[in-house]
This record gives sequence, structure tokens and C-alpha cells, in this order.
Amino acid sequence: MNMESNLPLIGKTVVITRSQDQQTEARSLFENQGARVLDLPALVIGPPDEWAPLDDALRDIENFHWVIFSSSNGVMAVEQRLQLIGTSLSALSKRLKVAAVGRKTASFLESLAVTPDFVPPKFIADSLIQHFPVSVLGLRILIPRVQTGGRNFLAQELSRSGASVVEVPAYESQCPKDIPRDTLTELIKVKIDAILFTSAKTAAHTAHLIEEALGSDWEKILLGVKIISIGPQTSISCRKCFNRIDQEASQHDLEGLLQACIKSIRR
Repeated sequence: MNMESNLPLIGKTVVITRSQDQQTEARSLFENQGARVLDLPALVIGPPDEWAPLDDALRDIENFHWVIFSSSNGVMAVEQRLQLIGTSLSALSKRLKVAAVGRKTASFLESLAVTPDFVPPKFIADSLIQHFPVSVLGLRILIPRVQTGGRNFLAQELSRSGASVVEVPAYESQCPKDIPRDTLTELIKVKIDAILFTSAKTAAHTAHLIEEALGSDWEKILLGVKIISIGPQTSISCRKCFNRIDQEASQHDLEGLLQACIKSIRR
């Protein structure tokens, strides 16, 4: 018996919406389960409009108790700006506590020789608030984040609990100009089984790109395509942009997204 025929996504075509530099990991994960993977990079990651707010916070970093990262993009930006002033996250983590929302963010920190002091059991901001290991009363907390479009839930809840929170833009994520030709061709032919969304912005940007490319009938073209979300906030955006959600990952990472895709397609 051909073992490949037993793979759960054999014969299925899926579209993964991530930033261009994050496509490879997701592609490999889904291809290993038999899927044909088409790229739709729905985020272009770049610098914020200005670096001054982040740079000012980093020059004052020794007066913070914690820094909280919700993405590897934020980690990368902070590390690069610290390098410019002659230090690093690894050096600072000896006296500064570091929290990471998500396994990928934690792994990226570890690649920089930084072991996170706290990673919540679920990879969402709500879980970080619920399980934060110490009282935040009186603590000064830095949150480097995307410039536009992200939630400020963390800052609000931590401030409500008595922390002094400084949020600064560390990067920006914008909509690309178009859909890759191969992916667009398959969309037009309705040869796609599922579109996988990894953030609220990827859902919003994808809806915009598809409407621009396919015109007013774009929602009808997608009727047979599963809309699958990595987590609660992404699902909210999917419902807003596509008027539905077919499956939400119970584990809010790429492995969870894979399992949600398998479950939805089997059903």
C-alpha cells in the first residue's frame, strides 16, 4: 500500500496567508500531510513610521521590570535596535524579565540565547493575562507591537491591574499589492479546498486582495472553500470579512491550524 495515500490532506489544495518570510515553515507542515500548498503572502513586514518611540524606550530599558513580546517580528525589531546601541536581548535578559505569547515567539527568543521567563499555556493574549506569574501592581512593562491593526488588550488589562505599561510600535504590517499568479489562477478555477488565516490582518488583507482581483462576485466563488482560523481574534476578522468561519484551531499555532484544517476537510 502506498503510505502517501493515507495522508489526511492528500489531493487537497490549501492557501496559506502569512508574511512572505514566514511561508516556508507552514508550507512544509502541510505538505508533509499530503496537501498541495499555494502561497498568498498577505502581510508585508516593514519598519514603523518612526523609530524614536521604540529607541527611547530601549534607552530606558533598565527601568522596566518586564518586556512582553507577542510576535517574532517584535523580537527581531527590538534586537536590531538594541544592537545599534551596543547591547542585546540576551544581555538584558539577565536582569529583565521576558514574556512571550506563543511557541514561535518563544523559539525565536531562544535562538537569540534568551529563555523566556513566562509563556502562557494558550498562545493568546487573554491567556497571558489569566496566568501571569506575578502581581503586576507597580511593575513597569514594555510592549513592542505592530504599529497599526493589533489589539491593545494586553496594555489595557495590565494597566487595569496596576502596571505602568509602555506600548511602542516596533514594526508595521501592510497589505501586498497583489495575489501570486498561480494562486489567483486556482482561485478563479475554484480549485482550492481551504484558505488558512494566521491573524486578523491576514484575513482583512486577503479579502481585499481577492475582491480587487475577482470583482463583485468574489464571495460566490469562495462558497466551496473552507475558511479556517488560527484563533479567536482571527475568527472575528474572518466573520467580518468573509461572513463565516468553518473551523477555528483549538491550539493557536501552526500545528493547531493544521489539525483544524484536517478536521474541517474530513467533515
